[in-house]
Amino acid sequence: MRPLTEDESKAVFTKLANYIGKNLIHLIDRQDEPYCFRLHKDRVYYVSESSMRLGISVARPNLVSLGTCFGKFSKSGKFKLHVTALDYVAQYAKYKVWIKPNGEMPFLYGNHVVKAHLGRITEDTPEHQGVVVFSMKDIPLGFGVTARSTVDTRKLDPTAIIVFHQADVGEYLRDEVRLWFLQLLISRLIRLIAGHSLLKIILHFLVLVSVV
Repeated sequence: MRPLTEDESKAVFTKLANYIGKNLIHLIDRQDEPYCFRLHKDRVYYVSESSMRLGISVARPNLVSLGTCFGKFSKSGKFKLHVTALDYVAQYAKYKVWIKPNGEMPFLYGNHVVKAHLGRITEDTPEHQGVVVFSMKDIPLGFGVTARSTVDTRKLDPTAIIVFHQADVGEYLRDEVRLWFLQLLISRLIRLIAGHSLLKIILHFLVLVSVV
């Protein structure tokens, strides 16, 4: 785990600023205790300095996670904000979108927000602006990027996309299901290996992958 380089810091702060604007300062300048961003295995973690000092005693190969994962850098150097940062992004969000109850499930399955599902939107929200998506009960569901400004939204038909989906809390369940399938696949292959030809193993593997 190491500090971010100048380019990495710029990429992370630029992405966060698109959602929380000048409130970004509140993530760094906290009254309770100092916090910082650290990089570990391409992932960016937001962690208190006290926890970071404790984490130094753990060997890098043995360190799985520390603090809150805010996102991950791709091989090309682009930073993607993860849903695990939602609690902080929602707390300091400058622009917000509220969706109706009938729009919650589609969004939590990874779909964009359409006008028919729009409950409210922050006034003067610009186009291509990062927004946090809430339920009508003010529960943060995820975040995305506006397809149109608040003014343009009023002119659109019910099927028009208002917010492009970026992340949602439904990912926790979807990832758990994928993990269950992976565990099933591995266990089936282990049982097949003993006493079977390589061809049979490969064929069965292809069948399992097609199901997953």
